[in-house]
Amino acid sequence: MTVFLAGCVLLVLGYTVYGRVAERAVRPDPNRVTPAIALADGLDFVAMPTWRVYLIQLLNIAGLGPVFGPIMGALWGPQVFLWVVFGAVLGGAIHDFLSGVMSIRNNGAGLPDLIGHYLGSGARHVATAFILGLMILVGTVFVKGPAMLIVQLLPAETVGGWFGPGGAAWLASTFAGHPMWLWVVMVGIFAYYVVATLLPINTIIGRLYPILAVALLVMVGGLSLAILRGQLPLPEFTLANLHPGGLATWPIIFITVSCGAVSGFHATQSPLMARCLKNERSMRPVFYGAMIAEGFIALVWASAAQGFYAGPEALSAALASGGPGQVVHDVCVTTMGTFGGVLALLGVVVLPITSGDTAFRVARLIAADYLGLSQRRVRNRYLIALPMFAIAIALNFVNFTVIWRYFGWANQTLAAVTLWAGAVFLARRRSSWWLAVPPAVFMTVVTTTYILVEDYGFGLSYRLGVGLGLLMGAGALTAFLVVRPRLEPEKDEPVVPAVPTEAERKGDHVAC
Repeated sequence: MTVFLAGCVLLVLGYTVYGRVAERAVRPDPNRVTPAIALADGLDFVAMPTWRVYLIQLLNIAGLGPVFGPIMGALWGPQVFLWVVFGAVLGGAIHDFLSGVMSIRNNGAGLPDLIGHYLGSGARHVATAFILGLMILVGTVFVKGPAMLIVQLLPAETVGGWFGPGGAAWLASTFAGHPMWLWVVMVGIFAYYVVATLLPINTIIGRLYPILAVALLVMVGGLSLAILRGQLPLPEFTLANLHPGGLATWPIIFITVSCGAVSGFHATQSPLMARCLKNERSMRPVFYGAMIAEGFIALVWASAAQGFYAGPEALSAALASGGPGQVVHDVCVTTMGTFGGVLALLGVVVLPITSGDTAFRVARLIAADYLGLSQRRVRNRYLIALPMFAIAIALNFVNFTVIWRYFGWANQTLAAVTLWAGAVFLARRRSSWWLAVPPAVFMTVVTTTYILVEDYGFGLSYRLGVGLGLLMGAGALTAFLVVRPRLEPEKDEPVVPAVPTEAERKGDHVAC
């Protein structure tokens, strides 16, 4: 209990103290016109109230990561709390905040363009391909993941009962106990993703997300109450590695927990909301604050997983039998009863779905920017979106565990690159670049070591992989310190409205 409460206090202090330090570093100007107003197009640049932008940002970034990641991270024992809390405050929130600020200060630019601007044009080309691949992986993971949870929550036999005896018999005989029922649910999620990807952002996402946030609040609130009441007794804090399989903490836990602490995926989402903020004063609440809230979700699930099972061995057995989805189901239903458990489960299902739709949306925008295809024309949106969905559907035939592993590494690698871009952004403004450099070095070492020692990576020995990872981090830091004094100063200029094309002036764009 003490560890959980201490974690909550540290997250709050992180937002109020360290978040304010980060805010002063970028010097928000409430009088500067934001891209949402200067470049308003009714499709992606749409000014919305701050509270709505915050909820969308939170649901965008909080996918399966802050639930599944901490559950699997709990196998290492209470030390997982350190990575969740300090990772969120010192790394994840800084990462999300800087990616949002960089976008606002650069006409709402997407992440590849920001990386190209601050790290070089060559980095832009690599980043575009890398991020597109990551977004498709995210979309794939966030189709199958929530579909598996829904199938656990609503098996074919239960749904069949809604249609009377005849419907129940037909549905049960057709789908019960068969993977086809999973595919039916996945097709439904894909259909929603297609619509959310192609329509203007305020048509579905802006209106639906605040309602979905209620289910999220029920889940987080219900589990927090169960922890505070002692229904989920937490173990004494220890730094000992309790993993039943003997897996080393470094660097695997930092990739496993992922979105609950630091996530490169978030940097692809912040520019979406940078195109919707009406005032720069909202940057800290939306970008830094949403990550702190996600850190709290991760803290809750790391606590729930440890409190529900009698030790890492029992948790490991549960994961082996039904995966993290089964853990979510068991914890929610047991602690909150059937009705509350169902609402809590819906809250968990909401998280990946509200990240998957914006992942595909980001992929569409990145591809459009790179290819120079205006998204005001509906045809251009289809030309980009449909091939992406086809690839994602094909990836669903690949083992889910393999997809999740590559997603985790790619996700954290992107976080390292984004943090280095943020460090250059601050250095060019002669500001507090030290906010971004330590987490950038840390994530560089983590991701390099991980891919070097993992079997599906290079499979090097642990000692050699760690040594090379440390060398890579030291090399990146040295390069930055050498280059930093030579960086030309950059000032924040007012956003310049985009000049409409001839076709747009003639009204040749049709919004869905």
